[in-house]
Amino acid sequence: MSSAIDSSIYWSSGVGIMAVLFGLGFFIVCVRIGGLLGRIGKTLDEIDRQIPLLSSPIATTLTHVGGIADTADATIARLGVAVGQLENVAAGATRTANTIGVVVSNVAAGMRKPKSENAAGEPI
Repeated sequence: MSSAIDSSIYWSSGVGIMAVLFGLGFFIVCVRIGGLLGRIGKTLDEIDRQIPLLSSPIATTLTHVGGIADTADATIARLGVAVGQLENVAAGATRTANTIGVVVSNVAAGMRKPKSENAAGEPI
């Protein structure tokens, strides 16, 4: 009977020691996580302090980029107008070339045709 009591004591002592070790491990993990969260809090505070210092250069850069984009938009609009004018010039040149072709064709046809014929059918 003494053996059953001894093993019960050993078993209970082992479970108790395991519970204490588990609690100690959990305590150590919680302390480490608390330290980590404290450092993260300090880092976030530093970032919060530096954001106002960075906002002015960032705003200036964004304004500059916006100006470049506006200039590019205006240039593209001007190029669109220039292309439209070139298309109008090309259309006018095509009409002029067609008119010149018709005139040259009429002149050439007029030069091939005899002006008048005599009674024998020969040109004068």
